[in-house]
Amino acid sequence: MKQFFIVLKHEFTGYLKNKIFVGVTLLLVLTLGIFLFFPRVREMLGGESRPNAPGISVSPVNYEPGGSDEAAQNDTPSGPILLLSGNYPEGLASVLRQNLDYQAREGNWTPDEIREHVKSGEAGRGLYFQTPDQFTLFTPPTSMYDSSEWDIHEAVTNALKINLLREKGLSEEEAAGLVHLTASHDIEILGKDQETSFFYTYIMIFGLYMALILYGQMVATSVASEKSSRAMELLVTSAKPNALLFGKVLAACLAGLLQLALIFGSAMLFYRLNQSYWGSNSIIASFFRIPGSTLLYMLIFFLLGFLLYAMLYGAVGSTASKVEDINTSSMPITLLFIVGFFIVVFSITGGGRLDSALMKIASFVPFTSPMAMFARVSMTDVPFWQVGLSLFILALSVAGVGILAARIYRVGVLLYGQPPKIGEILKMMRRRNL
Repeated sequence: MKQFFIVLKHEFTGYLKNKIFVGVTLLLVLTLGIFLFFPRVREMLGGESRPNAPGISVSPVNYEPGGSDEAAQNDTPSGPILLLSGNYPEGLASVLRQNLDYQAREGNWTPDEIREHVKSGEAGRGLYFQTPDQFTLFTPPTSMYDSSEWDIHEAVTNALKINLLREKGLSEEEAAGLVHLTASHDIEILGKDQETSFFYTYIMIFGLYMALILYGQMVATSVASEKSSRAMELLVTSAKPNALLFGKVLAACLAGLLQLALIFGSAMLFYRLNQSYWGSNSIIASFFRIPGSTLLYMLIFFLLGFLLYAMLYGAVGSTASKVEDINTSSMPITLLFIVGFFIVVFSITGGGRLDSALMKIASFVPFTSPMAMFARVSMTDVPFWQVGLSLFILALSVAGVGILAARIYRVGVLLYGQPPKIGEILKMMRRRNL
């Protein structure tokens, strides 16, 4: 046990001193800081709190009964100038002024004149009506958050409906009431909301994927580099092979956990500091509303999944005499993991396929369950017995793979030349047991 802790301390300290490990961690934390502090910095520099078209205030389109264009001329909205010309519906200017905060100005401009006014910045928008229900909108380039086109279209449509209803004999109040009649509703989600949990589940699955692949490869590379430099011959004389393997695996696991904790923890801290600046951004907010149970499941599945794959990578690394042989030797393990990752990703993004037969099977196969069962637990309601069974099979597999990896490691660390085939390794293991 003493040898194990010595190896663990040495390997873990090596990760902390590794420039790539430290550099990548700092780079990711810095990138998250820049992204999450961006709204605060933009506001400090005089920008708006969220990207949108200048001066546009988006609000529901309502029609003021009894309002006239003459009375609306006295309004002083703060929004951009909007030019109205042609055969536009009666009452449209009042709707635009009162509900969309436009400075709606009426005139007899031609389309070319409106186009020039908008291009020069003298007007923010321009509408030319060929008929009351057919118009051309002249607008400058807009951002992806700009909903002004839809708002204007809705205002024109409502004005047309109100005028039509008034022609049928209804009063202005009755016409406006029919056009803007809406139903109120509440939403009660029976179970987990996949729309809310999708974003953070996807990010966490991708984080698990990257950590398992990168650190697993690092374990294999570390073992192979010690073999190629002949340092392994000295190590096995002073420490037991089991202590070497498990010390390396657990050190890599702790380093991966530390890196994930720093990245996710800093993201949480940065968001808390700038939460008011993000406003009602549902995508960003959903990521930082992760339930505690989800974080706990992520930790458990990460630990077990990492131990499973890292021990396999360590065993494979012991059979390679050169670092260059690692990619070839570990290819079957990597492909197995990638297949599991794509099964989970396609099920998450496919919609409604999290409870498919394939995902249920993958939830109990130890090589895919760290991601498959975690995704199901995070986004759907999974019976507790299924989660328990999946964890039991995974933990049992970790123990079995650990015993197998330790035996392969004991045989492989002193083998040089071409990487041995599986049959040769099994024969050597049987002779060793005899």
